[in-house]
Amino acid sequence: QVQLVESGGGLVQAGGSLRLSCAASGRTFSAYTMGWFRQAPGKEREFVGGISRSGGTTTYAESVKGRFTISRDNAKNTGDRQMNSLKREDTAVYYCAGGQVPSFRALLTYAGGYDYWGQGTQVTVSS
Repeated sequence: QVQLVESGGGLVQAGGSLRLSCAASGRTFSAYTMGWFRQAPGKEREFVGGISRSGGTTTYAESVKGRFTISRDNAKNTGDRQMNSLKREDTAVYYCAGGQVPSFRALLTYAGGYDYWGQGTQVTVSS
């Protein structure tokens, strides 16, 4: 089993930046592809971005492409997301997730594919 703990959320003005981290413990972190999701009040959880087991492949939702960057360090069992040029519509609770996949390059873009979830961290963007 894998335990995931997010950190780095907070309040930021529009146009600002935040860096979220996801620390993993338990089973081998590199066995899991990672994903980031968010859920705004009254809305469904949506995919934000994902990174493969090796870290060599990433994918992003169109709404954040060019503004968010996902990375991971398997030696440190951590995953990070740098969020730049934040907008009010980025306000949400952000979750990291881990999904066990056989391929080092596989990506998962749907929540049902993930096995483990962090507790979430609030990001609030003010105007």
